[in-house]
Amino acid sequence: MYVADSRSSKAPVAPAETRPGRREAADGPGPGDGPRSGTGRRTAVRAAVPGTVVALGVVSLVTDVSSEMVSAVLPLYLLTGLGLSPLGFGLLDGIQNGFSALVRLLGGHLADRRGRDGAPRHKAVAAVGYGLSALCKPLLLLVHTVPLIGAVVAVDRTGKGLRTAPRDAMISLATEPAHRGRAFGVHRAMDTAGALLGPLTAFLVLRLAGGPMLADGGQQQGYHAVFAVSGCVAVLGVLVLLLFVPNRLAGAGTPEAAGPSSEAAGVSSDAAGVSDTRPRLRDGLALLRVPGLRRLTVCAVLLGLTTVSDSFLYLLVQRRLGLSVEYFPLLPLGTAGAFLLLAVPLGALADRIGRRLLFLAGHGVLLLAYGLLLSPLDGPAAVVCVLLLHGSFYAATDGVLAAAAADTVPAERRGAGLALVGTGQALARFACSLAFGALWSAVGGTTALTWSALALAGCVTGAAFVLREPAVPGGPAAAAAPVAAPGEPAPTTDDSEVPS
Repeated sequence: MYVADSRSSKAPVAPAETRPGRREAADGPGPGDGPRSGTGRRTAVRAAVPGTVVALGVVSLVTDVSSEMVSAVLPLYLLTGLGLSPLGFGLLDGIQNGFSALVRLLGGHLADRRGRDGAPRHKAVAAVGYGLSALCKPLLLLVHTVPLIGAVVAVDRTGKGLRTAPRDAMISLATEPAHRGRAFGVHRAMDTAGALLGPLTAFLVLRLAGGPMLADGGQQQGYHAVFAVSGCVAVLGVLVLLLFVPNRLAGAGTPEAAGPSSEAAGVSSDAAGVSDTRPRLRDGLALLRVPGLRRLTVCAVLLGLTTVSDSFLYLLVQRRLGLSVEYFPLLPLGTAGAFLLLAVPLGALADRIGRRLLFLAGHGVLLLAYGLLLSPLDGPAAVVCVLLLHGSFYAATDGVLAAAAADTVPAERRGAGLALVGTGQALARFACSLAFGALWSAVGGTTALTWSALALAGCVTGAAFVLREPAVPGGPAAAAAPVAAPGEPAPTTDDSEVPS
């Protein structure tokens, strides 16, 4: 019996009129209320971020420490230790990331299939994904040829693809609709903390193991020590998932409390796979009939096609702003640091002003970063500003997109719906990386970025039109998702497009 089996993903809900901090969390102080007390604020924060979300955040943090340990040394290990060419590594990395995006669809589909107890298999599929990644780390100790290492890394990417949609589905189902932005922000902040700690841990392990990363490949034991420690850390993440994340989520059993039903969302129960406990994979594509999900997916793809990859952006920062080569490895830490600091406050802001609005604003921030790179400014101050804008872009879009998509998807198909949006965005960004690389080779990095910035500006304008507020009888659509009263269906949101 797992420890998590005795836990509930949500605290018992008291009636609305007696629930402490309820009105403060939803609508602010009433006409006769005094200033919100510290106790009310703490109660609201606890209600916004359930224990399940925190536990999943710990799992992601630990797993990211493990993954980033390997990512920090694997390129040099392959290039200098095993003699792989940069072109070969780029193709290998690109193919694996594209494959991971496709596997995400399978992960979302499998997670929505219900077991004999009638509950979805979100946790089981996520555990398989995390387990595959944990298994791959020690396997790197046993393989020493490029094809075998490529196969191991591909399995690791498969694990990542399988676990992403079920994990995000669990976060959305465990959280009240009005607080999903904050919940995803907390999760992404913890995930980013792991991304920061991973390279630092790898550096310390290499120093302690005495295996310097020299130009000729250095000593193998340094890399092997990183792979071994990474495997142990990954196993710890799987244990946290099994022990502290509940098998059953309250929202999964009561779709009306977690999001629009299949019929209300505009898709038949057969298309959504509700009537069949073993839905088909193609049923997930039928979710694109849901207007809100379809529009979000189109916009995610459209904007992803003009989002320059991090690697190219960092190269442009180093070349355009005159940054010393020795500081180049620190650039990702700058982006991650800004992401970590802003993920929670921007997630909470999305709950207040509207998730789609903040998602578009985040791409506007990315456009500002492009403009700064194209300006005549240079030096450390410009570098810091670009990295801050880059991290702000991720904080305003990564978890916010998942929270917005969750509002449009029936709870019984939450995994498949989130996988559709995430896969579309990932494939679009992969295509952008290929196109930008070819464009850079043809016309140069500055011209390529100029064209990308113009395309991004056009796509943001188009996405704003696609995601415009729907006409609702009796007044304009609400900018932020209201809070559902306990025991009542989820209220209409601007993302679900369900007439009230």
